[in-house]
Amino acid sequence: MDYGIKIWGGYDFIIEDGKVVINEGNRPAIIDIVKDVREQGFKGPVLFRFPHILKKHVNSLFNKFNKYIKEYEYSGKFSSVFPLKVNQYPNFVKYLMEKTKGKNYGLEAGSKPELIIAMSYVNEKCSIVVNGFKDKEMISLGFISAKMGQNITLTIEGLNELETIVEVAKEMGPPYPNIGLRIKLHSSGIGIWAKSGGINSKFGLTSVELIEALRILKEEGLIDYLTMIHFHIGSQISEISPVKKALREAGNIYAELYKMGAKNLKKIDIGGGLAVEYSQHKTLHSINYTLDEYASDVVFLLKMIANNKGVPEPDIFIEAGRYVAASHAVLVVPVLELFSQEYNEQKLCLKEHNPPLIEELYELYNTINEKNAVEFLHDSLDHMESLLTLFDLGYIDLIDRNNTEVLVHLIIRKSIELLKNKNLSELKDIQNMIQERYLLNFSIFQSLPDYWGLGQQFPVMPLDKLDISPTRSASLWDITCDSDGEIAFDADRPLFLHDVDLKKEDYFLGFFLVGAYQETLGMEHNLFTHPTEFVITFDEEGNYKIDDIIEAQNILDVLDDLDYDVKEIERRLKQNIEDSDLIPDDEKKDVIGNLYLVLSENCYLKTIAGSKN
Repeated sequence: MDYGIKIWGGYDFIIEDGKVVINEGNRPAIIDIVKDVREQGFKGPVLFRFPHILKKHVNSLFNKFNKYIKEYEYSGKFSSVFPLKVNQYPNFVKYLMEKTKGKNYGLEAGSKPELIIAMSYVNEKCSIVVNGFKDKEMISLGFISAKMGQNITLTIEGLNELETIVEVAKEMGPPYPNIGLRIKLHSSGIGIWAKSGGINSKFGLTSVELIEALRILKEEGLIDYLTMIHFHIGSQISEISPVKKALREAGNIYAELYKMGAKNLKKIDIGGGLAVEYSQHKTLHSINYTLDEYASDVVFLLKMIANNKGVPEPDIFIEAGRYVAASHAVLVVPVLELFSQEYNEQKLCLKEHNPPLIEELYELYNTINEKNAVEFLHDSLDHMESLLTLFDLGYIDLIDRNNTEVLVHLIIRKSIELLKNKNLSELKDIQNMIQERYLLNFSIFQSLPDYWGLGQQFPVMPLDKLDISPTRSASLWDITCDSDGEIAFDADRPLFLHDVDLKKEDYFLGFFLVGAYQETLGMEHNLFTHPTEFVITFDEEGNYKIDDIIEAQNILDVLDDLDYDVKEIERRLKQNIEDSDLIPDDEKKDVIGNLYLVLSENCYLKTIAGSKN
């Protein structure tokens, strides 16, 4: 089973010898890198970053757009900026800039801290675009960037920002940053981010405001600094038609502004929205277009509009942060427990005389075979419902209830094993009745917040055993004490995993395409923090190297982030131990030592009873 890797993997990851491997260098298996870092003492969930994937996806953007620029004899140029809101982590930003040197690939900022990151790490002569609401201080940072010789554009979200730019220009003098205007389109996107576009969207200038902005720029002698218009109709645009509609509208606005006197207006920033294929299932694709189609439509439509209007063909800017970032990161999570494995024959406590239904269950378990497996499974589930009702009414005792649960689970496991080589639809009928619950050592709220908040699906699969058919329909539970910390089994998007004995072997799941938005949106629910991360690079011989490890925060660091006085916490705990009459004096030093050992560790589980993980 390939878990749809050919649908979502983009050949960044492939399967060889039953393992997920990185399609780079000597193609190491991810499971082998996991074993490597665990031998170094790093337990719990880990995040792997693969900078070569960033380079590959940026190259794809430039190659596709330049292909159609050449094919359509388009006179404008292609450039791109990465929107930092998608991923601001240093091990992402620094490697992104390193891997894109030589291209006009810059950074987009939407806040003061993001602008500071952009000013610090953008490659020389590459663009900085500043979006979002701005105060005088943030606009002043833009002027400082211009004085540093950087190619920065302040995109105006409202007329008050333009008035502040005029004020700061008079105070600070030249050189000035370039100015962009964010336009409010009638066109909107599609899906859960559709509200990013449309006339009622949060950002942008209406037609009335655009004309007023042009007037102010002319009056203040800043019209030559108006170089860009910008629009954004939403993230993860699943269909191409809203993009084409927005391009027609924005292209005509560009042409009209140019004809009204904005002669240095040469760029259109079409924002983000280029979608990523998250689906693992052939019938549930996330997008209906390719990068080829997207690039072709953008170039063709802007050329057609410019030519029809008699204005220069504009330079094309694109953000496409999700497309660039999503694939580069993989979250690897250890499985701690399979809950049904507590039900085994050793747990049976059969009496000399058992209730008739339990005797029948025992008979079903001993006589089940391939021909009668489905029928016997149905019978056992019916018997369980009857026996649980009898328990509620007081007619059977707790030992009988224990035997009921154990026997039914044993029958389920046996029936799945008997039918594992049968038609999948037949097996699926069984799996829909009952799923195995896999307890995973991570927090959904921290590492997959878009799943919890928006229902965003992420590809998930075992990292090995892919040459063995999985037999258990899986519900995934995280270790938070919150019932929402679950990825429930979905019959429309079924996830099947292996029936493994965790006392004898480790079992790891990989969550893919998690490099966009998940990290900075992740919340510290239950005070679980960012997993330990590793950057995986390749040397000239194709061997992988582990670089730039950032460990998960320890418990004291987490509490310090919440503004606790950690020194006071340490003092209180130490004093409580020293004052305790329950701890012998000669043991108190060891107890304090054990306490400090725990405080110095991260918050994820090291292991649970009976598990190797």
